[in-house]
Amino acid sequence: MSVSEQQIESALQGYVDEYLEQDLVAAKCVKNIAVDGDKVAVDIRLGFPAEGYQAKLAEALKAKIEGVDGVSSATINVSQRIEAHTVQKGVTPIPGVKNIIAVASGKGGVGKSTTTVNLALALAAEGATVGILDADIYGPSQPRMMGINKKPTQVGDKLEPLVNHGVQTMSIGYMIEEDTPMIWRGPMVTQALEQLLNDTNWQELDYLLIDMPPGTGDIQLTLAQKVPVSGAVIVTTPQDIALIDAKKGLKMFEKVDVPVLGVVENMSIHICSNCGHEEHIFGTGGGGKMADEFNVDMLGALPLNIGIREDADIGKPTVASDPEGQVAGIYREVARRMAAKLSKRQKEYSHKFPNIVIQNS
Repeated sequence: MSVSEQQIESALQGYVDEYLEQDLVAAKCVKNIAVDGDKVAVDIRLGFPAEGYQAKLAEALKAKIEGVDGVSSATINVSQRIEAHTVQKGVTPIPGVKNIIAVASGKGGVGKSTTTVNLALALAAEGATVGILDADIYGPSQPRMMGINKKPTQVGDKLEPLVNHGVQTMSIGYMIEEDTPMIWRGPMVTQALEQLLNDTNWQELDYLLIDMPPGTGDIQLTLAQKVPVSGAVIVTTPQDIALIDAKKGLKMFEKVDVPVLGVVENMSIHICSNCGHEEHIFGTGGGGKMADEFNVDMLGALPLNIGIREDADIGKPTVASDPEGQVAGIYREVARRMAAKLSKRQKEYSHKFPNIVIQNS
């Protein structure tokens, strides 16, 4: 019995990818189907970083295809290629950066910076080239969390990003002493943010994560109006007082046409390190209810874990210090879901077209 490409495609349509939440044919991830008698080879190309998931996906698709009558063996090749995605109208993409993702909270103290740095490391662990811009001018925390204590070098009119744990970074904190207060008014802060973003020599980033300051003020407005943002992630804790401000942050991005990729619930549950007792210190289900209310994805929930705090304080975030641990696994799951959500959005092709200059001869 001969096997057709249509049979293989139908089999692939019967498998719904857990991150894309649709079949790979509909997601346009199936790049080639080759049938040679009773042997089949399929090329899959994902639009999001997923090196820790590729083997699992290949195994699932292999089983699906080998279940087709007449197929004796299937070879599944899974690769990934990250494209640039569209940004707000009237904003020009930044050279060397495919996608900018804003990580915001609306409220301080919910673990937004810790989430940002671990998501960046998780994306890098999944095979992406990643950077972090610390946009919290008044309270920059990325230098300590990334374990970097030096000033960036300048080449020409550009600053070279500082790199640790495989992630490129830039922060005002690299240029001042850790205990020096930034006593600046709004216009100076927004100008500093623009300079840090535009005057850094970012090296071919798939993703630049912006660690946003709390609130919905000058910096957030500047980012919405002048920075080419592909998507935003909202970090909250389950408690009502944090959710109130997180909802404001989410609504702000909606108003300026920046898509919200999802919600991350931090400090969702505390597990006692002595007895193992589980306790919802900050309440339960708040992030999920918020995601349902605004029809966005719940990307994941992180525990209230002393190790996450200790790792960040010593400059070796959990995804780097315990890459095979449970918490690092959660961050990598969140990173895949976030990036997969972005991969389904419209792609930006303007950078691929040459500049056309018309001259009178």
